[in-house]
Amino acid sequence: MTAITRGQVQYINPDTLHKNPAFTQVVTVSGPIRTVYIGAQWAVDQNGALVGKGDLAAQAEQIFKNIAACLEAAGARPEHLIHWSIYVAEGQDMQPGFEAGMRWWGGRPNPPMNNVMFVSGFFPPDFLISIEATAVVPLEG
Repeated sequence: MTAITRGQVQYINPDTLHKNPAFTQVVTVSGPIRTVYIGAQWAVDQNGALVGKGDLAAQAEQIFKNIAACLEAAGARPEHLIHWSIYVAEGQDMQPGFEAGMRWWGGRPNPPMNNVMFVSGFFPPDFLISIEATAVVPLEG
């Protein structure tokens, strides 16, 4: 058995499954790592004010800014994301949020796995989308 001296994250898209630039099918993590859990982010600025009332794309853009700030504070980068769960208010068109996410991702390889769920609504109701995320930072052994 070979000892793992460095943390490793492997992104896998089996040949027998659909390949989509927005997400990865499987992620494995081994060795010394630091895991970063980012709680549900909302479309609020640093003062707690709603950004993008009635505009799912603007709300998604703010959420991605917030996720980037969380990652930076934890010593991680977007390419360390392995999973996120995206919650969208029922009745909203997800396409503008998808497009905002793809712009933020910026063509990096290995997008995270994802879950996208429609929910009946949020409190307060002006929120249209929320995203929680998990990142894994490989460490030197």
